[in-house]
Amino acid sequence: MTKAAKFNREETIQKAANLYWQKGFHATSMRNLQEVIDLRPGSIYASFGSKEGLFKEALQYYAQTGVEMLAQCRIDAGSPLRALKLFIERSVLANKSTVPSGMCMLVKTVAELTTDNADLLAEAKSALGMVEAEFAALLTEAQQLGELDTTQDPQALARFIQVQIIGIRTYAHANQDDDTIQTLIDGVFESSQLMPGH
Repeated sequence: MTKAAKFNREETIQKAANLYWQKGFHATSMRNLQEVIDLRPGSIYASFGSKEGLFKEALQYYAQTGVEMLAQCRIDAGSPLRALKLFIERSVLANKSTVPSGMCMLVKTVAELTTDNADLLAEAKSALGMVEAEFAALLTEAQQLGELDTTQDPQALARFIQVQIIGIRTYAHANQDDDTIQTLIDGVFESSQLMPGH
């Protein structure tokens, strides 16, 4: 069987996403990619157009994986707010020993890239917006179920939650105390903004 016949696009993107997530875009060389995804540069260019093209697909894969995890949390948790909390716990605590970096890949990308990579920067920002929209949809559902005050703006709350996740993941990157991190997560959901209406 030839190398081309063995090529599995989704598996290749997953491996590349993990490498980019660990090292960042600029620190990931073509040689690094070649070793991890087992494709020669010519095959990478033929399949993805460029290192940037592969990175863009890796960002999309990462964001879609997050959306799928959130959907699974909704199934597992039984309520929209509990699903959001479970998502944060799984993102920050449960997966920390198995993921390439404790930091969110999208946030790392936004922090790393400049307007020199405007297309990739826009892709990362768009992916963050997509995840935020999923949070807003859950918060709207929480309002409909009476879990959340209907005077709150779901979009503003979604931004609030995203900022909290970014902060907690960054803190967890430097602090390995799970109890402290769990207390921070609990605190987000004890905020007056995330309480039912009276």
